[in-house]
Amino acid sequence: MTDDAIARREELLTVFHENRKCTLCSLSEGRTQVVFGSGNANADLMFVGEAPGAEEDRQGLPFVGRSGAMLTSMLSDVGISRDDVFIANTIKCRPPDNRDPAPAEIETCQPWLFEQIRLIEPRVVATLGNFSTRLLTGNQTGITKVHGVPQVQRLGSRTVRLMPLFHPAAALRATGTRDLLAADLAKLPGLISQERPVAAEVGEA
Repeated sequence: MTDDAIARREELLTVFHENRKCTLCSLSEGRTQVVFGSGNANADLMFVGEAPGAEEDRQGLPFVGRSGAMLTSMLSDVGISRDDVFIANTIKCRPPDNRDPAPAEIETCQPWLFEQIRLIEPRVVATLGNFSTRLLTGNQTGITKVHGVPQVQRLGSRTVRLMPLFHPAAALRATGTRDLLAADLAKLPGLISQERPVAAEVGEA
């Protein structure tokens, strides 16, 4: 690991400790703990989901329930180890009764996510579901129309290749969606192998 990677990892750890104390929105009042994210702090591939559920809130880790097990298995099928990626959510605290995150909550939490992207320096960011896809593409088109089509996006200070994907929870409910998610995940190794994109490519596939 390079000195730069070590320094970024240490800074990410500092951001984690700051995030654990966050009280910027009302979700902090009902959480068990902040679900900051987990994985390789120097990952080429980063996943961004929606919001923590009950089990994530209990453990303090993202994607540890059935959706997480499916994602781990499907990644293995395309030769990617979960240990080699970083996984986070658009918001870091569980919404009451697992409701959808509110726009104001997503906006409040966005700087934490962008700091993660800045410090991890992924080549590819894969968004899982509508909320993260709409946030990071700045486009309100639904995931059913944009999934599997990579694009270049500027996320805070980083320019990355972004791959919109169905959320694993949707794949649990429908075999057809699972097949689409599997096909889209199979494109990730090729995306990771490409050169890092530059700002001039933003909006391109």
